[in-house]
Amino acid sequence: MKRNLSKYQKNLRKSFLNPFSFSLFFLFNVPMVWLSGMKLKHLDTKKAISKIPFRFFYRWLNKNPFKSIYFAVQCIGAEISTASIVALAIEGHKPSFAYIVTKMRSKYFKKATGTTTFTCNDGDKIFTAVDKALKTKEGIEIEAKTTGTLDDGTIVSEFHFTWSIKQRKK
Repeated sequence: MKRNLSKYQKNLRKSFLNPFSFSLFFLFNVPMVWLSGMKLKHLDTKKAISKIPFRFFYRWLNKNPFKSIYFAVQCIGAEISTASIVALAIEGHKPSFAYIVTKMRSKYFKKATGTTTFTCNDGDKIFTAVDKALKTKEGIEIEAKTTGTLDDGTIVSEFHFTWSIKQRKK
């Protein structure tokens, strides 16, 4: 299904994809995202891609004792790839929405020994859930999956985040 973004959603997308405004937003709102050097590389109604660097300074900052990316840093990257779609889907609605992670589960397949990219392809599912919440005026839960890969395509981890989304009262 082809979805058109509202002007508010287009502005949020532009802001999140701009490295400077993304960095500034997270510096003041979620400093660990900023500290990890994470970037959002792609965001639309279908998917989002976040990237955790593992070079120079970030190799030292994001590592664990096994010389790979620490699982909690991977969790941050994974969460951003799902959260950015949720944020895009709810942006501009009146009254606004509240959203929070209520569950998370993960699997680790290989050591993340290089820059790791997280891809969430659940945009349609998330936008449909927000549409349902708008119609029913009730809170909903939606599970979004994201997969972490190295530059060569090796899958290192998989995360499932359950988001609780509820429109606020007027």
